[in-house]
Amino acid sequence: VTAGSIEGKPVQFMVDTGATVVAIGQGEADRLRLDYKSGQPVHMSTANGTAQGWMIKLRNLRLGDVTVYDVDAVVTPLGMPAVLLGNSFLNRFNMRRDGDQMMLVKR
Repeated sequence: VTAGSIEGKPVQFMVDTGATVVAIGQGEADRLRLDYKSGQPVHMSTANGTAQGWMIKLRNLRLGDVTVYDVDAVVTPLGMPAVLLGNSFLNRFNMRRDGDQMMLVKR
């Protein structure tokens, strides 16, 4: 888990290489004041079955000293301990693992 920000507001992130897009719990999306209900309604497959969510585009997502713009994300009604950094963010980087450390290098 690492700290960063979405649209200038602080969040905790967890890397999830199995997630297609960045995933944000509805409670966190409300705290961030994201207008997710104007997004595209989607059905998502989760470990607990299917759930209704909303596909949105984040204006910016910052991790460390790197800011990425126009990132696809989904808001899910499920409670989550952190925002999941999925491949809509990770695909903009080259990933390298060295033991228990993962390095992300912007392309």
